[in-house]
Amino acid sequence: MSSGTSAYRQLLRAINIAFRGDFPTLNAARSQARQKFVELREVTPENLKEALAHAQAVTKILRENVVQGKNVREDTYKLNIHEHTERGDNATAKKMESRVVSFKDLKAQRF
Repeated sequence: MSSGTSAYRQLLRAINIAFRGDFPTLNAARSQARQKFVELREVTPENLKEALAHAQAVTKILRENVVQGKNVREDTYKLNIHEHTERGDNATAKKMESRVVSFKDLKAQRF
């Protein structure tokens, strides 16, 4: 199996884990992943390595750091914490705290 196909399948698995039960978000994430990988068909071999590394980083974030929450009543949410969810002292989040000013800045960064 090619590294591109492998990265795509791993990303789809992470999307299924992160957004299980949230069908609109699940479908949107799958669609975006497919669109991005279709765009990779036109990428040069030098840029392909970087693009696949980016896909693997997104996969890791989705699998370990994205947790869906569902509002069960006013001010109460049930979180979908699963076996892949990273647990710890939030050291990585604290490191980013001083670097990231806003969500816009975070969104603009490449992982």
